[in-house]
Amino acid sequence: MWIFLAFLVAVLTSVQDVLAKKISSKVSPYVTAWAWPFFSIPVPGCFLFTQKTVILGPLFWPVLFAGTVSLTVASLFFFKAIEAADLSLSIPMLSFTPLFLLVTSPLMLHEVPSVVGLIGIFLILAGSYVLFYDPSNGNPLTPLRALLRSRGTRYMLIVAVLFSIGGNIDKIGVMQSSPLVWSIALNTAVSVFLGVIMLLKVKEPLKQIRSKWPVFLLIGGTMGLVMVFQMQAILMTKVSYVIAVKRTSVVMSSLWGVIFFGEKGGRRRLLAVLLMVAGVFVIAFGR
Repeated sequence: MWIFLAFLVAVLTSVQDVLAKKISSKVSPYVTAWAWPFFSIPVPGCFLFTQKTVILGPLFWPVLFAGTVSLTVASLFFFKAIEAADLSLSIPMLSFTPLFLLVTSPLMLHEVPSVVGLIGIFLILAGSYVLFYDPSNGNPLTPLRALLRSRGTRYMLIVAVLFSIGGNIDKIGVMQSSPLVWSIALNTAVSVFLGVIMLLKVKEPLKQIRSKWPVFLLIGGTMGLVMVFQMQAILMTKVSYVIAVKRTSVVMSSLWGVIFFGEKGGRRRLLAVLLMVAGVFVIAFGR
């Protein structure tokens, strides 16, 4: 069940990336960053009637604060990244999240992937490398140089680090409450933090919100579903496995960048897809 939920998260995340890119040049990244969690709150809220009484654990509030700070900073860098670089260049940096989780998960949750799980994670990382590799150049360091050249990809690498920390925080938060309660609490707190930042940084934010509210509603609804499915999935298995499967969204988002925004480099996508899908199958069925 967890892999089905994680794959749904990957598909929905790629849709969310496209919607965010679509309006990135039309509204302030601070407005988009705020709208992302704010408009997602009603989705888990609709499922609350199925929730039995939840007793919050003693770590809930400090973990909520840590998760709020982490996701707030990550959201700001995320939208600045997709504004500064092509979707097919910035989004693949998130594939490094599972790699960073190999460090953060053992430290924070004492979760260590099996050897087979490690193979699956590195297959997914190999797929992300192929997305960056330029065969006409022939230099194996090309993907790393792409990182150094682009401000957008550097921003997204910071997001990958923060997401690797946030994924572990999410598991602790869910264990201290429930998937629905944690999703609502985290998105509410993040929207408050980002709302204050938006009011300080943007002139007439309400005008921008009104002009794009249907897109914001779609982004928020998509994120709400991502949060609910992801929080449920991480209760069932290791965080690094769920995030590794989620990051197959990188290939989907890169393909959408080529299809919908005319970005270059579509020929390398097939091999990247095969490597990432192979990684997913190894993680899911090779344990």
